Amino acid sequence: MYTDYQKHLGQIISEIKEAGLYKNERIIVSPQGAEIELDSGQKVLNFCANNYLGLSNNSKLIEAAKKALDDHGYGMSSVRFICGTTDLHKELERKIADFFGTEDTILYAACFDANGGVFEPLLTEEDAIISDALNHASIIDGVRLCKAQRYRYNNADMEDLERQLQLAEKQRFRLIVTDGVFSMDGNVAPLDRIASLAEKYNAMVMVDESHSAGVVGKTGRGVTELYNLKGKIEIITGTLGKAFGGAIGGFTTGKKEIVELLRQRSRPYLFSNSIPPLVAAAGIKMVDMMTETNDLQDKLHRNSEYFIEKMTGLGFDIKPTRSAICAVMLYDAKLSQDFAARLLDEGIYVIGFYYPVVPKGQARIRVQLSAAHEIEHLDKAIKAFGKIGRELNVIK
Repeated sequence: MYTDYQKHLGQIISEIKEAGLYKNERIIVSPQGAEIELDSGQKVLNFCANNYLGLSNNSKLIEAAKKALDDHGYGMSSVRFICGTTDLHKELERKIADFFGTEDTILYAACFDANGGVFEPLLTEEDAIISDALNHASIIDGVRLCKAQRYRYNNADMEDLERQLQLAEKQRFRLIVTDGVFSMDGNVAPLDRIASLAEKYNAMVMVDESHSAGVVGKTGRGVTELYNLKGKIEIITGTLGKAFGGAIGGFTTGKKEIVELLRQRSRPYLFSNSIPPLVAAAGIKMVDMMTETNDLQDKLHRNSEYFIEKMTGLGFDIKPTRSAICAVMLYDAKLSQDFAARLLDEGIYVIGFYYPVVPKGQARIRVQLSAAHEIEHLDKAIKAFGKIGRELNVIK
């Protein structure tokens, strides 16, 4: 049987390659950081990691993880409700709730699981989910697992959101769902206006803070802080795998009754191992560090503003952004790959994004800034972008 199917898969893979959409993986042999080493021996500056605060190789987090490895062992070998809950898991949940000003938190193996497991336990076919068109794939998949009625509004389009809310008025409960920062464009959801419409139409709000927590807001509390809505949003999901240390693990934090029901019925929580204690311990240390000082957030904001100003000055087409994501628009899939490959020759590690990660005709290089970057790193990247941009006729 597999002989025929093997030919079928081979044909699909060939078509992906011919269309210039095949994704190759580069191999890193060093810790994550502003500068990394590839298996080729080349040392490059990394501008495509979610390492927004530069904590992925932070010595304090490593020390906390090592201590937990000695105190609590390597893994839990169990789900939370059987024998997979430690004091570290509970302490991290409390710390996250305090950080966001919410009532309770539930941990997951990843934010993909948090988003995949949040809708089905809470909503039925009597209810409605109104989702932004550019929401992350994990939100889309989570919505698909739920029987609630589905409505979609154009990205950050409040007029369209209001139209969808009007269409959904016949449903019992309504939940508006949005990314805090949209990962491919870098724009911030207008959460203040979303919250106003939610109040007008008696709806709840869920925001995924994965690319905004640690990044957006004066102290990195995300879009709820940016719009002075801390503690007022019903559901927040997020990850420990980006600004918060870059390891693994996700969470849902919000109203206590919502979190309590998720503990009882959320399938990714009930049927997946607990995150390792060492990850929980590093997460606790991370929250403590972010509570003590805003130095990393301040540096990240300075780096982002500097890079975007210089790139715009060179003539690059940059998506409007209020985050640490800078989408350099190239529109052509092959051009995005060629541009990224040429930048690698210049010692700049970036990735070209194209369909199906972004819509057809919207290929780009997504540059992600970090507090780990120094000005000399930014200047080297800007110089390389300018050189390759002129060689490939992207800029004059």
